[in-house]
Amino acid sequence: MRIGVVSDSLAKLSLEEMLDHAVNFGMSGVEVNTGGWSTAPHFDLDAMLSSAEARRGFRDAFQTRSLEIVALNANGNPVHPVDATQAECLRNTIRIAGELGVKTVCAMSGLPAGGPGDRLPNWVVVSWPPEVQETLNYQWNDVLFPFWRDTVELAKQCGVEQIALELCGHQCVYNVPTLMMLRSEVGPTVGANLDPSHLFWMGADPLASIAALKDAIHHVHIKDTLLNQRVQPTMGLLDNGAIADVAGRSWSYVTPGFGHPEGWWRSFVYELRMVGYDGWLSIEHEDFLVANVEGLRTTMEMFRKFLPVAPSDFALQQI
Repeated sequence: MRIGVVSDSLAKLSLEEMLDHAVNFGMSGVEVNTGGWSTAPHFDLDAMLSSAEARRGFRDAFQTRSLEIVALNANGNPVHPVDATQAECLRNTIRIAGELGVKTVCAMSGLPAGGPGDRLPNWVVVSWPPEVQETLNYQWNDVLFPFWRDTVELAKQCGVEQIALELCGHQCVYNVPTLMMLRSEVGPTVGANLDPSHLFWMGADPLASIAALKDAIHHVHIKDTLLNQRVQPTMGLLDNGAIADVAGRSWSYVTPGFGHPEGWWRSFVYELRMVGYDGWLSIEHEDFLVANVEGLRTTMEMFRKFLPVAPSDFALQQI
């Protein structure tokens, strides 16, 4: 396994400064945000589409530092009922990934409206009253399945081998069963971008999720969640309060180690190893109380202590 960083974790820096920090941290690559819910400060999607020189310069910035482009990340809502730009961002990201030789694109499944004519996405998290079943039927059969069949076909045409969907709230695909439902319909090109921070706040177990997903894990994010025991007992985990109010929320994204201790992260890495995952771990910093550079550095220092790098060479002696 190798460690990289999500480029938006250092969004205030130039491309060159961000890459230099990755080198200084001892990382091997960078996952680059291309648009969607990101302003993509390190990636000009239009320029990349139109200019071979721009693509060449982008690749060179990595190669001269011995860094890899881990993946391109087009997180957004590609099935938004009225905003078609997010779907186009994903499609163009897949096209550019093909041009750059990047085999993995990270994305969200997207969340459609609740029915034809609605203008806002509708996340269904209950099974009753009965009308929610009509919403789910529309979202999956009329919107999600057709969209992802077409998107997988585009990925194959472009040479993109994996589309890694983040299991995240306010998406149709947010846990193991929903990921597997989509995957069974559109094929193994679609898999999970396993980010434990989202599973924590939704009440799922990331370690159990690893065991259930197995080879459906295409990519991994490293990000932690603090479950605030002063607030959670009365609030629950469905908290729509101000995202920056760490003290007042029932949960918040934090630097690894502040939500779950080093021992938990050791188990996380070992569980990944047990199911055969030997891909990238991309650190994503979204901690309101810890500076970006400091948070990335301390996370890298922690993982460097226990991350398996070389293949196992242990074998029982013949006796």
